[in-house]
Amino acid sequence: MSIAWPGRVSRRVRAWARQHSYSFFSSLGVILKHKTGTLMTVLVLGIAMFLPLGLYITLDNLDGVDLRQEEWSAVTVFFKPGVDSEQVQRVADQLIERFSPAALTLTSPEQGMADFRAASGFGQSLDMLDENPLPWVMQVSPQGGSREQIEGRVTELTAYLETVDSVELTQFDYKWLQRLGRLMELGEAAVMVLTLLFGLAVVVVVANTIRLDVASHAEEIEILALVGAGNGFVRQPFLYTGLWYGLMGGALAIVLLALAMFYLSRPLGLLLETYGTVFDMRGLDVQRTVWVLAGGALMGWLGAWIAVRRYLRKLRIGGRLGKS
Repeated sequence: MSIAWPGRVSRRVRAWARQHSYSFFSSLGVILKHKTGTLMTVLVLGIAMFLPLGLYITLDNLDGVDLRQEEWSAVTVFFKPGVDSEQVQRVADQLIERFSPAALTLTSPEQGMADFRAASGFGQSLDMLDENPLPWVMQVSPQGGSREQIEGRVTELTAYLETVDSVELTQFDYKWLQRLGRLMELGEAAVMVLTLLFGLAVVVVVANTIRLDVASHAEEIEILALVGAGNGFVRQPFLYTGLWYGLMGGALAIVLLALAMFYLSRPLGLLLETYGTVFDMRGLDVQRTVWVLAGGALMGWLGAWIAVRRYLRKLRIGGRLGKS
């Protein structure tokens, strides 16, 4: 008895594997016979998957562009007129002790006037001034890191400097990076919304396609139900058909993405060169490619399951359904 039991299990497993293998490959053969209809369906699915995928890759590449955040995150501190070097050095020492900045430079009024004289060309006009109007200036660069980390350090640094009595004004060019960060967050939210909407569209398209396929095989399904076929046996080939549709749609989306990146890489590279940035576009790696294909297959399977389940429910209502 103990020897026969593993044998029965093995036979059932082999029968289950043969049945699913047959449905898997036979469903592919069926959809390949209808070339025009299959091509149109896969095109719709591929484009629907490509749109959010393309936006996701665009944001991913923008996030990888070298924006020289360390340079733009430097805070320029203007001290009040009449503040002497000892007070300035005291503030600098406090900043070093409190924030450990990546760089800190001091510019005296004399050095600032000399630099301005050399850069502006107004040497004779500047000689007419009775006194030097320029204040002490300090430039502080916080430690590097991610965009969020730099933003937090800059905010903390400027908040502290506003409490220092000898400081007149703080200025920094990080605002545009902050705006870029907010735009990136908005783009990520848009990717999520588009993914949900177009994912729903993929499920609906597959469900409608499978619904028409089920309707064309209605008599065969009713005969199978009458001879005792269960829901799983009737549902199986249609589920694999939906899976194939989703898988092909995902593969087409990946191909469209590769073509779009190839077409846009040269003009984008020329644009970034004008900003002194060399950049290579990043596409899908192996892991994300697998996720796209798996997601497409899952959505196709779900659409097929919805369509077949609805038809089987109608059979149940009519009292013609076989065993569950």
